[in-house]
Amino acid sequence: MTAPFIVAIDGPSGAGKSTVARRLAERLGVPYIDTGAMYRAIGWLAREAGIALPVQDADAVARLAEKTELELLADPAGTRVSVGGREVAGQIREPEISLYASAVSAIPAVRRRLVVEQRRMGRERGAVMEGRDIGTRVFPDTPHKFFLTASPEVRAKRRTRELAERGTPQPFADVLAEIEARDRADSTRPDSPLTLTDGYVLIDTSALTVPEIVDRMERQVRTAG
Repeated sequence: MTAPFIVAIDGPSGAGKSTVARRLAERLGVPYIDTGAMYRAIGWLAREAGIALPVQDADAVARLAEKTELELLADPAGTRVSVGGREVAGQIREPEISLYASAVSAIPAVRRRLVVEQRRMGRERGAVMEGRDIGTRVFPDTPHKFFLTASPEVRAKRRTRELAERGTPQPFADVLAEIEARDRADSTRPDSPLTLTDGYVLIDTSALTVPEIVDRMERQVRTAG
């Protein structure tokens, strides 16, 4: 593969994007960029600033996004995220922050700010980049687009297991309700909704192992050249 090139991986929460993207990036020798972590970081920052859900003052959140320095660093254990020099990778994975991330990602000014940063990072060295609108808005011209999905129940089981492993267990019913709420918010927001469009390779991950998914994607990318 010749760099820089972009592999776009989009899909709903819990479809396996982060795990798959990290492993695919290792195989292809390019950085892994978790754009969802950026929205989670802004959501965490909004909560820290005392902004409640539902967000009433979108301008206040936009100002936070504009003035905050974000840094993403790939790590074998997961993406490390710093906000204004403070590492917050653990804090942004709290269940409540998923709802904050969905809320702030619906603010056009926040998306514009972060899309600029995502494009800058991708153009520097190429990337396997995952999120909600990588193939539709951030890098719509890349030929390497994948849309990962799974049933809400399967995704909720994965998320419940992940939270338990992190020491922050949540009831399955609560996790399922959160995932369904985020699906509705992400797919109906007016600015860059989560959408499966032409050009994507659709992969239902419900019954597939991570290696099977990564193998399929790697073959597709290398074949496309």
